[in-house]
Amino acid sequence: MAEPDKVLSAAEVEVVDLCRELIEFDTSNYGDHSGPGERKAAEYVAAKLDEVGVESRIYEKHPGRSNVVARIAGEDSTRPPLLIHGHLDVVPAAPEDWTHHPFAGEVADGCVWGRGAVDMKNMNAMVLAMLRQRLREGRRPPRDIVLAFLADEEAGGTWGAQYLVAEHPELFADCDSAISEVGGFSFTVKENRRLYLVETAEKGIAWMKLTARGTAGHGSMTNRDNAVTELAEAVARLGRHEFPLHLTPTVRTFLEEICEEFDIPFEEKDVEATVARLGPIARMIGATLRNTLNPTVLGGGYKANVIPGEATAQVDGRFLPGTEDAYFAKIDELLGPKVDREFIHHLPAVETPFDGGLVNAMSESLLAEDPGAKAVPYCLSGGTDAKSFSRLGVRNYGFAPLKLPPELDFAGMFHGVDERVPVDGLQFGVRVLDRFVGLS
Repeated sequence: MAEPDKVLSAAEVEVVDLCRELIEFDTSNYGDHSGPGERKAAEYVAAKLDEVGVESRIYEKHPGRSNVVARIAGEDSTRPPLLIHGHLDVVPAAPEDWTHHPFAGEVADGCVWGRGAVDMKNMNAMVLAMLRQRLREGRRPPRDIVLAFLADEEAGGTWGAQYLVAEHPELFADCDSAISEVGGFSFTVKENRRLYLVETAEKGIAWMKLTARGTAGHGSMTNRDNAVTELAEAVARLGRHEFPLHLTPTVRTFLEEICEEFDIPFEEKDVEATVARLGPIARMIGATLRNTLNPTVLGGGYKANVIPGEATAQVDGRFLPGTEDAYFAKIDELLGPKVDREFIHHLPAVETPFDGGLVNAMSESLLAEDPGAKAVPYCLSGGTDAKSFSRLGVRNYGFAPLKLPPELDFAGMFHGVDERVPVDGLQFGVRVLDRFVGLS
């Protein structure tokens, strides 16, 4: 919590309630439109912007799947605007598994608890609190800011970022850079040294359906053209295959920085040993060392004594920037000629250089609030709405700044149980974002 003698700004006070109230909106995304949607949360955000004189508009491609977009005029509107985006939907949560109800937005043990506290209603609250205070005080940003609070990110962004980029690109056409989620959080190296991981790259996403076709028949007969057998063998080949190590520029830079901080040599032939030393974030970083492919769904047949003519499976593929062609060539080789694949979702890998004025602004803003800070780039094994905005030529960074206690398994709470964010982390983030916007 904040020091007792420290006077908190309006934004530092408000950010806690904003985060709590956003969490209270159940915006669970089940991926099939059976959830409540984002409409109520979107209307809440629009009202908060309206209170400080910001006109916004709600865009919907599908009823209830709501996106809020607004533009805040800066001091110099001739400069390309900065896009700040966040998603309003969350993954589902089972209340019986949680210490505090996932949609109650409770404050306990110095944290705000609930689904979205980490992914990513914390960032939405920090942005709203920071901008509301700036506008109330008449402090316009140096350049225009485009705000986008989006739907459907947790299911690939079909009704959110993908829809807006495809059908309303004019909203973002002059933006040159963006900040959003899954970056800017601290990783403690030692007592007075913290690395802040800024996301500059993401693996691509390939959710695929596999189909094997054969000759249907009676289960008692000999059948050399069995679709289930063909599919099962192909899925086993995929699931057992390990792709080779591939260090992208972002991953290489991150590992070099880590080795320097731990005062150990960078051994390219043994990078997995280096990653193993990273504690709670090791799994997240380890998944960026190579391409991956995991079988997730199997289906086929309808009766024990009937050989079906078709069997299907689904797989979750993730590929590193610059490897897409080789990745799919290997998949097709492993599948063989009798199994077809089609995309359920296919989104590109992205990578942005870790340089320029915006990166300098991040570093300066972090150092001003934490003298032990150092900003470093990293690659995300999952995906965000940055994939959609990259199609418009926007440089994307994950920068939702949080100073975290070293014992908190922050990475493990993404889509996990007992998701929570420290109150003082939110207040730290508001201060950093306010300074960052002023420097950007």
